[in-house]
Amino acid sequence: MTATVFLVVSVFLACVVEAVEALTIVLAVGTTRGWRSTLQGMAAGLALLAVIVATLGPALTVIPLQALRLVVGALLLIFGLGWLRKAILRASGFKALHDEAAIYARRIGEARDAERTGGRLVSDGYAFTLAFKGVLLEGLEVAFIVVTFGANQGSIPLAVLGAVLAVMVVTVTGILVRAPLARVPENTMKFAVGIMLTSFGIFWAAEGAGVAWPGGDVALLGVLGYVVIIAVGAVGVLRSVHRRYEPAGSTGSRSVAGD
Repeated sequence: MTATVFLVVSVFLACVVEAVEALTIVLAVGTTRGWRSTLQGMAAGLALLAVIVATLGPALTVIPLQALRLVVGALLLIFGLGWLRKAILRASGFKALHDEAAIYARRIGEARDAERTGGRLVSDGYAFTLAFKGVLLEGLEVAFIVVTFGANQGSIPLAVLGAVLAVMVVTVTGILVRAPLARVPENTMKFAVGIMLTSFGIFWAAEGAGVAWPGGDVALLGVLGYVVIIAVGAVGVLRSVHRRYEPAGSTGSRSVAGD
């Protein structure tokens, strides 16, 4: 039960983060270049993602559970530590915070300057391509999380549900406000997702290697607490180092748009 709850929450948060970034691209291109080609590109990206999930999901279920957990755990550690590393550097001031409003303004400028080329089916190739790439690239990481989490827990539909809910929330909100969701605490959410992915990676990789966790899935809470302590401690140490060596009068990198 504990792992199932964390599965849905992790997939939901990860998908919200990526959906917000994809929404920024789609909004910038759509409002600047027109919506027909933009929506066509977005639909094509979503369709390809659906095919990837539908293809990889059943393929993973034929792998023995212990081997699956070892492989999935190792891969999640790679993804999770990557997210967590960036989140720690942002929180400590060594890396610029992700600024969706600044990214949106940059995308608007790029879209206005690009040439308009197209054909009969797609009137604006630039808008189609950018929307397609934005949705696909931002969604691939989430697709991987959905497939691996779902296959490992034996509940791909549950993982897909968390992803669909996140996409619906972000899409509806974006349609209502018609602006990038700059107020979404994206940096905090990336920190949380990094912690969750890392915790799941440790837990499942250890299980796949033959470790019997005391208390079963409840031990995941202990792993989660351990990762939180290490991550928060790393932020504290790096923040003090950053303040010590930051040039006088410098504002650091905290207000600059980051990826």
